[in-house]
Amino acid sequence: MPVPIEYSYEDTENILVLDELDYDRFEMGRELQQCLASITDEQRKVYDVIMDAVTNDSGGMFFLYGHGGTGKTFLWKTLSAAVRSKGKIVINVASSGIASLLLPGGRTTHSRFGLPIDVHESSTCSISQQSPHAELLIRAKLIIWDEAPMMHRYCFEALDKTMKSILQTDKPFGGKVVILGGDFRQILPVVLKASRQDIVHATINSSPLWNFCRVMKLTKNMRLQSCCSPSNVDEIKEFGDWILNVGNGDVGEDNDGEASIEIPDDMLIGDSEAPFRDLLEFVYPDLLSNMYDRDYFQGRAILAPTNECVESVNDHLMSLLPGEEKVYLSSDSMCRDEHTTEDNAEIYSTEILNTIRCSGVPSHALRIKVSAPVMLIRNIDQARGLCNGTRLQIIRTGIHVLSCKILSGKNIGDMVFIPRMTLIPSNSGLPIKFQRRQFPLIVSFAMTINKSQGQTLSHVGLYLPRPVFSHGQLYVVVSRVKSRGGIKIFIKSDSGELTNVTRNVVYKEVFHRI
Repeated sequence: MPVPIEYSYEDTENILVLDELDYDRFEMGRELQQCLASITDEQRKVYDVIMDAVTNDSGGMFFLYGHGGTGKTFLWKTLSAAVRSKGKIVINVASSGIASLLLPGGRTTHSRFGLPIDVHESSTCSISQQSPHAELLIRAKLIIWDEAPMMHRYCFEALDKTMKSILQTDKPFGGKVVILGGDFRQILPVVLKASRQDIVHATINSSPLWNFCRVMKLTKNMRLQSCCSPSNVDEIKEFGDWILNVGNGDVGEDNDGEASIEIPDDMLIGDSEAPFRDLLEFVYPDLLSNMYDRDYFQGRAILAPTNECVESVNDHLMSLLPGEEKVYLSSDSMCRDEHTTEDNAEIYSTEILNTIRCSGVPSHALRIKVSAPVMLIRNIDQARGLCNGTRLQIIRTGIHVLSCKILSGKNIGDMVFIPRMTLIPSNSGLPIKFQRRQFPLIVSFAMTINKSQGQTLSHVGLYLPRPVFSHGQLYVVVSRVKSRGGIKIFIKSDSGELTNVTRNVVYKEVFHRI
């Protein structure tokens, strides 16, 4: 095709760059003015520092540390509008799919930077010189990375090495302005069968990159400003302070990172004949009459520490729904790239593979009913809000696809079709790799605590037949809601009786370098 007369060297055919530039500069300017009109002094200081680095092309690595409600997402929106109003590119990424939906044009870090699933010390991103991804990184003025503390330090180091190579400089992240955000009180990187030292060593503030990082803090809770009556302000402030004390490990008697804490009586399920039923009734009142209401499931969930506890709750609630239960069986096989012998084929028969249950893949027998809430466990279409963690509701059960309605994110109410996919678990604990062809869904009346990170809910029921086992899990649960009236906790002791005491795990050494 002939080149247009007004063609300039800045024009590009790179679809990744064009997507990031697909916005109205004047609309971004108006959005920026609206944001700056309601920005707090604390947020303004952070904004000025970042924009000064972007304007002067001075580069730099920053970490924005703030608990839930301090306005981190608002600040990402303001910074994005400021840079885009000048016609420049901002790359917004998050460590989880749910968190990425809250960012303007957000993507997950793995999809945007080509990070490997299993990272190690010498990992790099799968971005080559002269590739479209490389051009996008070169032209970006600002990179915003939300929920950073839950990612392994090797992910940041892999991006750092890749950008130094692409931009041919030894400056951190190739001299680009990179701002990370998050809360170290929340769940840290998940490292399989790791000790406490291994988990702490895997955090970003244990990386050599942290020496180049400037930490900025947000402390003012923005949720308090939206309250009308003074009594509500006092109540929410008291609840907010208690949540922070749980996150800091300042509640109860600390015993080397683990403390037994008493839960306030108003957060406990009452001592009745059927406390478990009361917990379900609190989170899902009048379930059968409300199950087709679009907003009903959106802000409600029962949280539990392990997949086993979650499955027992989901099975019970599924049995309460009317209609016929449909069972979809998966097709399991060993991966083709496995150099399997006849012995392996006998040991890992199809029947054996069907019994495997591991995180990241649905079970062999997926049991669902029409109107049941489910959760997507794969990134399918980020632009339409279909990513790992998106909650859906089953509308129609077909043979080859499931018709679902989106319950969370910006595309609430949209109808989508979910097909079967071939899923390979990243770590199944087996000496061989296997694949499972199944719908990438799990029932989500209840979900694990780790899966809930990044979500804001109105009604949370915490089901603790066994205590939490990792740093920040209890803090994540109690910080999902805005008021203490939105949470009820069901705790069982080792003897199986109801109790008001549970365990809180906090690795305080994580806070030493902040």
